[in-house]
Amino acid sequence: MASPSHSNLPDYMKAQFLDAFNSPYVLRSVPLPVLSSPHDVLIKVDAASYCHTDAVLAVGQMLPRPPSLPHVGCHEFAGTIVALPNDPPSSFKIGDRVGVPGRSYQPCGECFECVAGPTLESPDADPPGYSVYCSTALNNGISRDGGFREYAVVDSRQLSPIPDSLSAVDTAVLMCAGVTIYGALKRCALQPGQRVGIVGCGGGLGHLGLQFATKMGLKVIGVDNADAPLKLARNLATPARIVDARVESADEVAISLGTEDGKMDRADMGLDSVIILPESQKALDYGVDLLRNHGRCVVVSFPERGFHISARDIVFRDISIVGSLVGSNKTSRDVLQFAAEHGVKAVLKTFPLAKLNDLVTEYHKGEGGKLVIDMSLPD
Repeated sequence: MASPSHSNLPDYMKAQFLDAFNSPYVLRSVPLPVLSSPHDVLIKVDAASYCHTDAVLAVGQMLPRPPSLPHVGCHEFAGTIVALPNDPPSSFKIGDRVGVPGRSYQPCGECFECVAGPTLESPDADPPGYSVYCSTALNNGISRDGGFREYAVVDSRQLSPIPDSLSAVDTAVLMCAGVTIYGALKRCALQPGQRVGIVGCGGGLGHLGLQFATKMGLKVIGVDNADAPLKLARNLATPARIVDARVESADEVAISLGTEDGKMDRADMGLDSVIILPESQKALDYGVDLLRNHGRCVVVSFPERGFHISARDIVFRDISIVGSLVGSNKTSRDVLQFAAEHGVKAVLKTFPLAKLNDLVTEYHKGEGGKLVIDMSLPD
C-alpha cells in the first residue's frame, strides 16, 4: 500500500524494545512496519518524548491491560511522512512534518464515542467517525508499538501539522504532556483573570501548564514539594506564584490570596480551579484545600490505588471533581498553534535512540522538565 515513489526506504530500522517488565530496553534491528489501512501513513520518527506513563508501563502497572511483550514504548512523538497509501486519505503529503499523539489508532468509527461529534458539552470533539475515546482503538506506545524506533506507521487522522517555528523535539513533548495539560486547563472552564493552581508544577506537564495558563490570562499558583522541580518552575519566565508545599500550608496560601483579592470570608478565599498532576493523596488534599467554595478540582493522574475524596468537601463546600484525559485531535492542533504563537516550550534534555536507558535513569532522578529522544543525535 506504500507510495511506490518511496520504494528506496530501508528494509530494516532500529527500535528500542521492552522485552520484560522491570528491565532495561534492548536496541535491535527489525523490518520496517507496513501500512495496513487506507488511513495509515509511514513516518520517519524525528523525536520521541518520554512520559510518566512510559515509566508506569515499564514496571507492569499499566492496568487493567498491560501491553504484550516485547513492546516499543512512547506515545508522544513527531516525524516526517515518508510513505502514503496509493489512495491517500487526507491532505497530508510526503515530506510533511507531523506530531503524533498516542490516541487513537484505527478507531471503530461506529461506537457512540466515534459518532457523537462536537456537542455543547464537548465543542472541541472530533467530527463524527473518529474519536480519541473509542474503546476499541489501539494507542501508539501503549496497546501497540510507539515512537522509540526509527520509523512508525500511524493513523493519518491522529496527526497534527507542525508549525514552522516548532522543532520536532519541541513538538514531541506537546503531543501528550502539552495536550493533556492544555486539555485540563480547558476543563477548568475559567475566564481570564480567574485563579488556577497547578499541583506538580515543576514536572513535565506542570511547567508547560504554568506557561499555557499565564498566556491564557489566568492568575496562576504553582505548587511542588521538591527542590529541583521548584527551581525549574521559578526559573520560567512567567508571573506565576510558585509555592513550596513543604513550607506553606494550603490554608495559608488561600488566605493570602483572599486578602489580596479583598475577600472577607475564608470560604470565598482561594482558587477557582486546581489541577492535580502527582499520584499522591497529599497532593490532592493540598489542591482541594486551596479551592474556594464552589471551586473545581481537575484530576489528571491515576494512581494504582486511586484517590480518597472527601464527601465533606463535595457536600458542604460544593467542590466539583472531574477527570481529564488528553484531548481531541482538534485540541492537539490547537496546542501546537498556541505554543507556536505564544512561545510555549518545554525545558528538556535530549538523548540519542541508543541511550534510551540513560534517559530512563535521568527520569528517575525526578528533576522535572521533559526528556526526549532526538533521532538526529549520533549514538
